Amino acid sequence: MSERISRDGAQERKPRTLQTREREARTQYVPASTLPTPEPRDGLRHRWVAISLLGQPLSTNVSKRMREHWEPVKAEDYPELMLEGDKNGNVEVQGLLLCAQPEELAESRNKHFANHAQAQAESVDNAFLRQSDPRMPLFSDNRSTSTRGNGFGSGSK
Repeated sequence: MSERISRDGAQERKPRTLQTREREARTQYVPASTLPTPEPRDGLRHRWVAISLLGQPLSTNVSKRMREHWEPVKAEDYPELMLEGDKNGNVEVQGLLLCAQPEELAESRNKHFANHAQAQAESVDNAFLRQSDPRMPLFSDNRSTSTRGNGFGSGSK
């Protein structure tokens, strides 16, 4: 401890500002995922695709993902997941099917949707600014000015 007893019997203490406490290492709780995560593979991007919901097949969702070139992966190719394959040997968990897509195709898809989102944002901005009238602008220039003076008007004493 930082206390000592002086010759006259009084306790000598360090000021609190000099005392240091080691901070406790704080960890944040993260719940375990219900879906296993496959190890990253070079050139592939993975995604879980819904194939059923509450026991009802989602054939339109599956066919859309297949048209987007997502292909089901085989359980035998992913032994780290420790799962048995479905009737076709694919990795399936709770109505979700693990699929993979080539990285180049995934990047191309992301670029397409980024460009689409940018075009939509520009369209909204242009439509908004088209409605602006110089007599009552939508954006006002909120610049303030200040002048220095003696505070007594124009006259001085």
